[in-house]
Amino acid sequence: MPRAMRRFLLLYATQRGQAKAIAEEISEQAVAHGFSADLHCISESDKYDLKMERAPLVVVVSTTGTGDPPDTARKFVKEIQDKTLPADFLAHLRYGLLGLGDSEYTYFCNGGKVIDKRLQELGAQHFYDTGHADDCVGLELVVEPWIAGLWAALTKHFRSSGGQEEMSGALPGISKASLNSDPVKPPLLHIGSQVELLRLDDSGRQHSEVLEQNETNRGQTNGLIEDFESSLIRSKPPLSQASLSIPALPPEYLQVHLQESLGQEESPASVTSADPVFQVPISKAIQLTTNDAIKTTLLLELDISKTEFSYQPGDAFSVICPNSDLEVQNLLHRLQLTDKREHCVHLKIRADTRKKGAALPQHVPERCSLQFLLTWCLEIRAVPKKAFLRALADCTRDSAEKRRLQELCSKQGAGDYNRFVRDASACLLDLLLAFPSCQPPLSLLLEHLPKLQPRPYSCASSGLFHPGRLHFIFNIVEFASNATAVVLRKGVCTGWLATLVASILQPNTQASPADGREALAPKISISPRATNSFHLPADPSAPIIMVGPGTGVAPFIGFLQHRAKLQEQYPEGNFGAMWLFFGCRHKDRDYLFRDELRHFLQRGVLTHLKVSFSRDAALQEEEAPVKYVQDSLQLHGPQVARILLHEKGCLYVCGDAKNMAKDVNDALVEIISKEAGVDKLEAMKTLATLKEEKRYLQDIWS
Repeated sequence: MPRAMRRFLLLYATQRGQAKAIAEEISEQAVAHGFSADLHCISESDKYDLKMERAPLVVVVSTTGTGDPPDTARKFVKEIQDKTLPADFLAHLRYGLLGLGDSEYTYFCNGGKVIDKRLQELGAQHFYDTGHADDCVGLELVVEPWIAGLWAALTKHFRSSGGQEEMSGALPGISKASLNSDPVKPPLLHIGSQVELLRLDDSGRQHSEVLEQNETNRGQTNGLIEDFESSLIRSKPPLSQASLSIPALPPEYLQVHLQESLGQEESPASVTSADPVFQVPISKAIQLTTNDAIKTTLLLELDISKTEFSYQPGDAFSVICPNSDLEVQNLLHRLQLTDKREHCVHLKIRADTRKKGAALPQHVPERCSLQFLLTWCLEIRAVPKKAFLRALADCTRDSAEKRRLQELCSKQGAGDYNRFVRDASACLLDLLLAFPSCQPPLSLLLEHLPKLQPRPYSCASSGLFHPGRLHFIFNIVEFASNATAVVLRKGVCTGWLATLVASILQPNTQASPADGREALAPKISISPRATNSFHLPADPSAPIIMVGPGTGVAPFIGFLQHRAKLQEQYPEGNFGAMWLFFGCRHKDRDYLFRDELRHFLQRGVLTHLKVSFSRDAALQEEEAPVKYVQDSLQLHGPQVARILLHEKGCLYVCGDAKNMAKDVNDALVEIISKEAGVDKLEAMKTLATLKEEKRYLQDIWS
């Protein structure tokens, strides 16, 4: 069959650009393998039609939130989930799907799984097995072999279908060979996750098989990084002497011109956003923890009274934040562009680019200054992908430095990339300081650095309780960057907010700001986030269990405030029990909202308050001492099981995904298994049913 005819439709659904970058890599590799990729964002429904599509389909889908398809796929998912569509609506379609996710979250790769499952329900069939890439251990462990195996799968598909996909006229008759041939399997086992067992349509894989597969893959990863004498800038044998398989150089496509500026006014609101943006003053800032607490927690109150911003308890919103001014200045200095920081940035597509579908980045406003670009538009803290390292290697003069960058982006150097770049959270500035002879053009940064993302926070108040006000809380995040030297960095948003409110910050003992202090309130830009299900049940008589250690208590303060007002308004109402399992390190240092919670308990709004102190082992709060919220749950297992299994209650979990959410889930499995007298697999399925019914809800983050 003529090579030029081997077209396939390539769709991506992305939230932060990962899926798009991978789809673009597939598109660029396609030409070398004799294929033509018709590349589109899944939201561009005017550019493709699956009902009439004759060519094979390849889809790359990321996952956002706690397991949702990305925002760009919302419309697509809604359309294919139309219950009136017949079961053979897409029976003509053959496809392969690559899902991206993070196994720290319960619904691993669920964005891809939702689409994958529905396509099959509509009659579509795989020509290539689905891949599930795990950002927890490195997407490339699955992505690279999945792409490598795609070309053989496409070749087999075209041979078995006799090239009919490219013929004009009516939809092709599908040959028996096409219908009966098994999909090609990728050359690497998918990195599994125990959360597969939570699916209602569980295929019967045994727990031991999942664990064995996880350990096999982790062993492959760990075996690559046992050499502790290597570093970001240096390798040792066998890697230092190996012949390297490095990715192809990504095609350049942007041309940047810097022009002296006329000094126009710039605003963060000029950076494109799918959601409305509101500029609001910070009317109050309170430090909730003592100065000797391990983490510093702040509460900020926003005045939203003069805006149309609205929320309900359980909602989240986004804060639009800038990069660190010091890091921006250091980056400008390293790029030798300090004297041009006020220059206006003009972008256009290179006339000689080989990049298919090259487009100007939408997150860069027209005629913005270089300083503004690096401050508000680009995620300069982003961990550079291998394609970026590959491009940086070609901008490096010193041969040893060039070799090391090539190693880090090579197949053979995957372990070193994970250890010294990915796991160390190395950013572009770290690499530029580590490799002094690397001098990339500004265009390269714009081609590879993603958009600076707004940071999400849970609402920690109720509009009924605090009219015209929105509260949220956060820890001031601090972490060490070990890429070049140990440097203590603050979180991009939390560090900025802490600096912003330093002049109006009050200790927790003060109930209201000092006279005249509000006039000095700084302003920030916020935007609403897509509505979720993390809300109080529609039936107020349903009992609820809230699990929120540390700042995970935030949405539950809103729940309690809301319920308190409802009970005032409807004194004869039937309101269900409210249990809160809260945890912190020290009773006297970081017991957030202690007085407020005790007040709700005294009023009967909160019926059960169970607090655990992980570092105050001798202390107890109305119960036997336990260290963590999951221990406290187990201590009250019979009541928890009764509420969930017999009283149609709801369970809410908020906080850390990596440890707490998994430990709580494991505790719930133990509780249901014990109290219902079933095995653990059945208990997992029960929890999956609760999730399907929106009675087990999570608001978690890594």
